Amino acid sequence: MSHAGAAAPRIAVLDYEAGNLRSAAKALERAGADVTVTGDAAAAGAADALVVPGVGHFGQCVRQFRAAGLEGLVRDWVAADRPLLGICVGMQILYGSSDEDPGTAGLGVLPGHVRRLPADLPVPHMGWNVVRAVTPDPLITGVDGERCYFVHSYYADPSQADHVVATCTYGPSFPAVVRVGSVVGTQFHPEKSAGIGARLLANFVATSAARVLA
Repeated sequence: MSHAGAAAPRIAVLDYEAGNLRSAAKALERAGADVTVTGDAAAAGAADALVVPGVGHFGQCVRQFRAAGLEGLVRDWVAADRPLLGICVGMQILYGSSDEDPGTAGLGVLPGHVRRLPADLPVPHMGWNVVRAVTPDPLITGVDGERCYFVHSYYADPSQADHVVATCTYGPSFPAVVRVGSVVGTQFHPEKSAGIGARLLANFVATSAARVLA
């Protein structure tokens, strides 16, 4: 689906059979993007920005991602500092390792490790919870202090504190939004987070469009 206006960025939602593809795509379209859902690395490579969705088990998602032939695309994309959004497990697989499946290496394009929420907390952490900014970032304009929808038992723990853009509190606080250059990730599901999630996706589309016009 295309939108009028030369600034509409082309966004590829990567299909590796592990995410809410259609809901993410529809939300991005509503935010003004020209969206393609594809599992083809060459087709995705023609886009201006990538979205990596993800639902389920870290190890299974990583294996399916590699089996789809998408690892090289994402490695090159991140190395080139091009816009990418990882959602939930789609963000987690960008890291090198996870407590959920210690025997399976993640993509390792972001520095850090994925940890399990503390053992004394009921998991999954599921439902609406407040996201609080820890550093200014265009991705979360209008999102700070608002409730977003989470469903997870694990969270990304970046190796550098300045990679954390926003946190959420469930027991202790954990990173809810991360950024490394043009790569961003959300532990919550913006496509399930009503108007606030739509705002975040619109921010991602707008910053991606700015890169296209630069």
